[in-house]
Amino acid sequence: MMVRLALRAATYLIANAVGLLLSVLILDGFTISLMAFLVAVLIFSIVQGISGPMIAKISLKSIPQLMGGISLVTIFFGLWITTLLVSGMEIGGIANWLAATLLVWLGSLVAEMLLPIFVFKQLRENKT
Repeated sequence: MMVRLALRAATYLIANAVGLLLSVLILDGFTISLMAFLVAVLIFSIVQGISGPMIAKISLKSIPQLMGGISLVTIFFGLWITTLLVSGMEIGGIANWLAATLLVWLGSLVAEMLLPIFVFKQLRENKT
């Protein structure tokens, strides 16, 4: 049980790191220092983990049409809070904000699907 929770947490952190790294590599105005990157991944993941269920609950009651885009709203909110708290992270311009939201969503989605299938499966096979 604890191993499964640890693997899920590791997958979540790695997936968010992949999404943020993808934005840094593709977007000119998205900059982050190495040390800030590590802190940003942690803060971003915590903010997303807390705000996701809250935003989903609020939107279900108030704006049910938003339910399809909950992940995007949560990622945008997570990026915004993270840039407020991490001094070495900058996202310049509205186009970068929108593109970063999509890139982080896409990168973390793909990483979260592939990590358990390939990486953690190999770890389980090597253990047995």
